[in-house]
Amino acid sequence: MKFDVLTLFPEMFEPLNTSIIGRAVKEKLIEINLTNIRDFSKDKHKKVDDTPYGGGSGMVMKPDVVYEAYKFVKGENAKVIYMSPQGKVLNQNKVIELSKEKHLIILCGHYEGIDQRVIDKIVDEEISIGNYVLTGGELPAMVLIDSVSRYVDGVLNEGSTIEESFSQGILEYPQYTRPEIFEEINVPEILQSGHHENINKWRKKQALKNTYYKRPELLKNVDLSEEDKKYLEELSKNKN
Repeated sequence: MKFDVLTLFPEMFEPLNTSIIGRAVKEKLIEINLTNIRDFSKDKHKKVDDTPYGGGSGMVMKPDVVYEAYKFVKGENAKVIYMSPQGKVLNQNKVIELSKEKHLIILCGHYEGIDQRVIDKIVDEEISIGNYVLTGGELPAMVLIDSVSRYVDGVLNEGSTIEESFSQGILEYPQYTRPEIFEEINVPEILQSGHHENINKWRKKQALKNTYYKRPELLKNVDLSEEDKKYLEELSKNKN
């Protein structure tokens, strides 16, 4: 999968060269290209922004400069995403959907934003990572690349994403590893039993419990079995 990032600050993306994403790049499972929008300014001072029409504070990125950068990386089947607080908030379903694309062009705004005319001309979708405002689109772009890359074949071990939080609509069950006893707290006995069916049942209940206490709103969109509903009723009684 190919990511082309249009940004004024390509140096901010250095963390993507580490850990799982860095390894995926080295193994050519994904490709991440950083294009500096400033390189396409025709101004002798490489100016990329100007004051907004109608007045107001801040500066606005110029449409012609952004458009020239876009033309440099555009592909026949590329999907252009603008990281913007005005976009729909990123969720797991959108991550999985985007992971099926072959080529994503990610546009990072800065200052007071980008001239609307070039947004209307080239952007297919606006995406936000939350209901708050950042100084630019670089951090959201890294979040998008990281989350989407995990669903590209070969980036993670097979099955790694199946039971993690949100993949089943609920949060993941708690995880444990060695040592068996930490600060006088034992690993749950069921996890050492070797009885996989019982372990799976326990994990399902723990996942429901996690979701019920931490993110109960998620349960509204999940198809629950009668057994699951009964367990949640028990949790409710104990809570009250």
